[in-house]
Order: sequence, then structure tokens, then C-alpha cells
Amino acid sequence: MENSIKFVKAIKSLKSGVEFTYKGDITTEAEFNQVNWITGADASGTSITTTTNPHSELTWTKVNNAMTALQTAYDGVGAVQRKRATEYASITEQLDLLYKDMAADKGDKTGEWFKAVKKVKDDNPKS
Repeated sequence: MENSIKFVKAIKSLKSGVEFTYKGDITTEAEFNQVNWITGADASGTSITTTTNPHSELTWTKVNNAMTALQTAYDGVGAVQRKRATEYASITEQLDLLYKDMAADKGDKTGEWFKAVKKVKDDNPKS
């Protein structure tokens, strides 16, 4: 999973509604300490920011642990689905196979669509 996505998801999972900006990847506590926390807006609507973290529940340790958990989940169950997704034929091609199978009275396990999907699933078992 891309680090910036992981970072944002980790923050939002620990405290929803938090507003912040950052640059680059946040992979260390020093980088985390450079996050700009949005604490409000001035009269003109310009955001007021600070690098002093106003959220006690958002420590680097908690955010880093949440990022690790997100990566573990991403690498686990989701890995098979992502691999299969790249190997399946496009929806257009699958619908064409289904149409041809139905027209040939092969809307069962003897059809080409079923065989193609089964091959992807057999080549990429869940466990």
C-alpha cells in the first residue's frame, strides 16, 4: 500500500475529522513532527496551522502502529484479490464470453467464461 495513503488512513482511523497537511512520505517520527495540523481559520478563511500536534491521541507510535496494521491487512487477504483482478479478462470480454456461452447453451461449468474464471481462481488460491 502506498505510504501516503496508509498515513492518512491511519490518522483518520485513530481520530476522524482531523485536518492536516504534509509533504512527502511520513516514515519517521521526525517527519511526523513536521505535519501541519489545521486548527482553524482566520477571518479571511485562511487555514491556521501548527506543527505542534494538538491531538494527544495521535502520537507517532500510535500512528506508526496503525500504519503497520493497515499494511499487514493489505498484504494479507487483499493480496489474492488484487492479483486476481489483474488476471481476469475485462468486463467487456467476460460479458462477451457469457453471451456466447448462453447462445451455445453452455451457461454452466462447460462454458468458456466459467473455465476462464476458474483458471484465475485456481492459479491464485486464497489459501
